[in-house]
Amino acid sequence: MIVVFDAECLLCNGWVQFLLRHDGRGEIRFASIQGVNGRRLLDQARLKADGLDTLLVIQGDRSWRYSAAIFQVLHQLGWPWRLAWVVWLVPSVLRDAAYRLAARNRYRLFGRAETCILPPADFAARFLN
Repeated sequence: MIVVFDAECLLCNGWVQFLLRHDGRGEIRFASIQGVNGRRLLDQARLKADGLDTLLVIQGDRSWRYSAAIFQVLHQLGWPWRLAWVVWLVPSVLRDAAYRLAARNRYRLFGRAETCILPPADFAARFLN
């Protein structure tokens, strides 16, 4: 599983840090939208980095965006994170609207790094850029 994220977004970086802490099997890899591999993955999914309002999750030949991407990642983490699937009962139009609202305002609400944050040395091999 690959998570394509905005490395300048402090919310996104917090999400990546959370995943690094809780992915005990080390199966999740990461690519930033600012890097060559992240851009390539966005192109393959027909997404543009400019104005991007979602993270992208890729597993094999499938990809997910918005709230579905979050559920796929939490499912990958195992228990107790799989319990988040209960929120799947909320209609996707509502879940995704809330997701996009937070994503569009992420820099204003959570801040923006002046430069891309580097991965911790012990996790560097899990980053594709």
